[in-house]
Amino acid sequence: MCLRYGRDLWVLVLGKFPTHHKIGIPEFKYVANMHGDETVGREILLHLIDFLVNSYGRDPVITRLLNNTRIHIMPTMNPDGFEATKVPDCYYTRGSNFRVLQEKKENSTHRDLFQLENSITLLNEKRYNRNGEDLNRNFPDAFENNSASIQPETQAVMDWIKNETFVLSANLHGGALVASYTFDNGNPVTGSLKGYSRSPDDDVFIHLAKTYSSNHASMYKGTGCDNRQTFPDGITNGYSWYQLEGGMQDYNYVWGQCFEITLELSCCKYPPADQLEKFWRDNQVALIEYIKQVHLGVKGQVTDKNGNPIPNAIVEAKGRPHVCPYRTNEQGEYFLLLLPGTYVINATVPGFKSMLKTVEIPDNTGNFSALKQDFSFPEVSDQIRSRVTSCPKTPLYQELTWASAAVKPTIHILVLMTVMLVIFK
Repeated sequence: MCLRYGRDLWVLVLGKFPTHHKIGIPEFKYVANMHGDETVGREILLHLIDFLVNSYGRDPVITRLLNNTRIHIMPTMNPDGFEATKVPDCYYTRGSNFRVLQEKKENSTHRDLFQLENSITLLNEKRYNRNGEDLNRNFPDAFENNSASIQPETQAVMDWIKNETFVLSANLHGGALVASYTFDNGNPVTGSLKGYSRSPDDDVFIHLAKTYSSNHASMYKGTGCDNRQTFPDGITNGYSWYQLEGGMQDYNYVWGQCFEITLELSCCKYPPADQLEKFWRDNQVALIEYIKQVHLGVKGQVTDKNGNPIPNAIVEAKGRPHVCPYRTNEQGEYFLLLLPGTYVINATVPGFKSMLKTVEIPDNTGNFSALKQDFSFPEVSDQIRSRVTSCPKTPLYQELTWASAAVKPTIHILVLMTVMLVIFK
């Protein structure tokens, strides 16, 4: 099924095994142009595709990266919005542009009202899809009920995430210069009362954001798009910047088992064409170094006594429980992004005793392979398999808050997704 007005979503898959998932090879993705008027990410990813294809077999680092990583690139998630954007426009993001304009509208005089109405209408046409929906407010949310109707583009991406084993991702935006990380939304369970919404893997997310910012030409300086906005080291917790409901970043982490950060790559959302080459040069090193981080941590297979894979087994690092437990895929594989250090990995097949293994994780990103640690359950036969379904798309952290409050004493007083494959021979 095509998107409205017949425009498909296209994904380019690069690697030694572009047509299928290969056991042990992690999946990575870049997604851009989620908002139609934010065009820099789209152009950068087109440059990245050209660079990777032409460097394969010539550059030893890129060759090893592609041989050991399956890279998915979606240059445009909102093709209808992109087609509606024709004229370069240089405005930046202070939280949400739409929200800022709405606030101005509420406080404006009659004389300014007409101009603000036109600005809001123009912003909608450029930023949103053809149905007038913001795709980065359109995903299921882990903290509150999202009443927005799921759009074809959103559903296609959700299906894509479900059908692949993505480990690491980034979505590319414009309107600021910063690497923003999970969570975008929050509640008291994640520390929102202190203005920061912390995930169980906060240290890893900070590392991922700093990896990109420190390898960018200027993001690491932390300079915002005006004097009122700065970002130390060029990174920010999403919630600390501004609260966002229904974002793709949090959805990937909670329900996709994929660590995703948001990259704001330009103060101008739609700069003139003659500036695009410089944006590519500024981001080239950071894009590659970030992909390498998919090889952080530990990976392996969970099998039964006959060596057959066990899907849906829970595999987590002790002390880092996810609200939707991370499970093995159909091949019994798991991937956990972890910084170098000592960890206890807990593998659980429902109905059987958990298996614990202590691992010492090195920094293997330069070797393009995470530490390998398999689990074999001798009590499990191929006739006994875990058939646990995936977590419901409900506000899981909201439910966790209610459960926590209940134990406290009371104080009285696809759309069809067309995939173009590049096969390396």
